[in-house]
Amino acid sequence: MYKRIFLVVLDSVGIGEAPDADKYGDVGSNTIKAISTNPNFKADTMEKLGLFNVDGIDYHDSYPNPIGAYGKARELSNGKDTTTGHWEMMGIITEKPAPVFPDGFPEDLIKEFSEKTGHEILVNKPYSGTEVIKDYGKEAYDKKALIVYTSADSVFQIAAHVDVVPLKELYRCCEIAREMLTGDLEVSRVIARPFEGVEGNYSRTPDRKDYAIKPSKNVMNYLDENNKTVISVGKINDIFAGSGVTAKITSHGNIECMKGTTQMLKQDFEGLCFTNLVDFDMVYGHRNDVDGYAKAFAEFDGWLTKFVENMKDDDLLIITADHGCDPSTPSTDHSREYVPVIVYNKNIKPVNLGIRDTFADIGKTITHNFDIATDLPGKSFLKDIK
Repeated sequence: MYKRIFLVVLDSVGIGEAPDADKYGDVGSNTIKAISTNPNFKADTMEKLGLFNVDGIDYHDSYPNPIGAYGKARELSNGKDTTTGHWEMMGIITEKPAPVFPDGFPEDLIKEFSEKTGHEILVNKPYSGTEVIKDYGKEAYDKKALIVYTSADSVFQIAAHVDVVPLKELYRCCEIAREMLTGDLEVSRVIARPFEGVEGNYSRTPDRKDYAIKPSKNVMNYLDENNKTVISVGKINDIFAGSGVTAKITSHGNIECMKGTTQMLKQDFEGLCFTNLVDFDMVYGHRNDVDGYAKAFAEFDGWLTKFVENMKDDDLLIITADHGCDPSTPSTDHSREYVPVIVYNKNIKPVNLGIRDTFADIGKTITHNFDIATDLPGKSFLKDIK
């Protein structure tokens, strides 16, 4: 048994179009391929672990003798967003996709939301998060208003200027929205998007907060019930509405979350440390910033080098993603892609894990490791790596 499992999600770092990519308009999407030819890209440690030995990669040389186990997984859930991806890893297959609102939210909902919060509501349509504050930031500031917008994902996003709508107030408004969005309006996440600055120079602060719907029983709950520690680093706690989380490190951005994960490497616990590195998606993927995406991957790989060196003999590291967000395509939305499954322990059997039928294989491997029986979907690869 591995005493500690570190599950690191590279948010949106997909590894090539999924078999059903055509249903999502994502044929040809390949996030890793898009950034791998960029001069900022560096993946020395990920290459050694077997990243480019994964089945189907024909655009990069494979590593002659990888030191990790490697493969990729497809998503069974209907959707391609953060919630469905993370939930599936933990054994929840989303059959009915969460609702999306390409024409904005119903006017009666927005009117009621305005009345309950006491703020005027602006925009109410799909928009880029950075563009919407550029276009409506001044009006929101002058009116102390809330900017409500959505995207191709199932999200109700609320932006407000921190000088006129303090964080506490913005969070209160998000909680109101979360309570209101039920039934056919039950989006996966309500997201607080605070921003600061002056006209012409607005920027989002790192105080984003996600309000997800509560998941059904999953891997983290089983771990908790069996007296295992479940540590959230980054937005994991928000994605699961705190369900199954026994401790959390509130971190913003890749660098803080990597530091938080390193901090847990120095702690004594038995269980799971679950980390999300959000910047790949939020800062680079959605903005079609290939240069920034590639540079962020190089930064992660540099951190990974030291992390791997400091792992203990009974630690297991699993690196994966929740979906794609190919920054080289015209779309700024998530892409339906396979995700990498890279696994490492100092004594691991460096095998090809092949193409996994579901992200849930990751969660099944975790419960198998701790000898916890569940009826959750997935197939463990624990025996393959020992």
